[in-house]
Amino acid sequence: MTRRGWHARLRAWFVGYWLLAASALAQAALSGMPAPVAIAPGVYAFIGDNGAVAPANHGIVANNGFIVGTDGVTVIDTGPSYRYGRAMLEAIRKVTPLPVRRVIITHQAPEFVFGAAAFRDQGVPILAHTRAAQLIRERCSICLANLRKTLGEDEMAGSRVTVPDETVNGTTELESGGRKLQLLHFGPASTPGDLAVLDTETGVLFAGGLVSNGRIPELRNEQIPGWLAALENLHALDLHTVVPGFGPPMPDDDILQTGVYLRELDAAVRQAYKNGVGLTEAMHTVQVPAFRTCKLYAIAQPQNVQRIYLQLEKQ
Repeated sequence: MTRRGWHARLRAWFVGYWLLAASALAQAALSGMPAPVAIAPGVYAFIGDNGAVAPANHGIVANNGFIVGTDGVTVIDTGPSYRYGRAMLEAIRKVTPLPVRRVIITHQAPEFVFGAAAFRDQGVPILAHTRAAQLIRERCSICLANLRKTLGEDEMAGSRVTVPDETVNGTTELESGGRKLQLLHFGPASTPGDLAVLDTETGVLFAGGLVSNGRIPELRNEQIPGWLAALENLHALDLHTVVPGFGPPMPDDDILQTGVYLRELDAAVRQAYKNGVGLTEAMHTVQVPAFRTCKLYAIAQPQNVQRIYLQLEKQ
């Protein structure tokens, strides 16, 4: 089958997939518990609600998942809280009796890391890029305090900063739980230590902070040129399904939409700065119209403009 034919079939499959997933996600929302959705044989994802962190969604806005191999399970990211991490463990046990062998953290954003303590308490090794582990150690106590303020002490009970005990410095291939995985690192991108995780058996990619779907990315620790290069490198791979950090799973061609937003945002801010538009005015007037309907646009767009503008002032 041609690449185009595969993508047509995949898009049709996603329609049916979301009809089935809607029921599971509704049940998860009622209980505050994640519900795993099968993406491919042995590959499961927990899909967040893709909005802003709030008490109503328990902070469950990002995606994470797990891969079941012949002798164990590999978890990709761990969600926003200890409670969520415990719920993940219970959900995994309902799918397979195999033990969790390893957790892989794709980057240090708070929506992805604070469930790790639940796995550490079970003696599960936690792996990340060296720079992500460093940022977790240095900065995540502030993120944890902010989440406690937003979600409340009860929701965040037991949550703590958990620094990965295994690290990699670049692209690495490993066998985990009897499954061959590629940990892809293309240099500083959405964060200094981004990893994307590719299950070579199915072609499913967990893209972490590199890709968003239906939600504009929040610029925090980014290097836009490196980020754009990373997206091009991912797009060049033979992928069947991409699980973005935020939003529904997607075919690989849609990876580049994140890059479209970044390019148009960067160009618009640079033009405003060149034209002498002040920071406050730029935050209110610089827009990327094609992405207005994406989640977080009203909140994150002015903040993204501010971040790039302040970087330009330092040059």
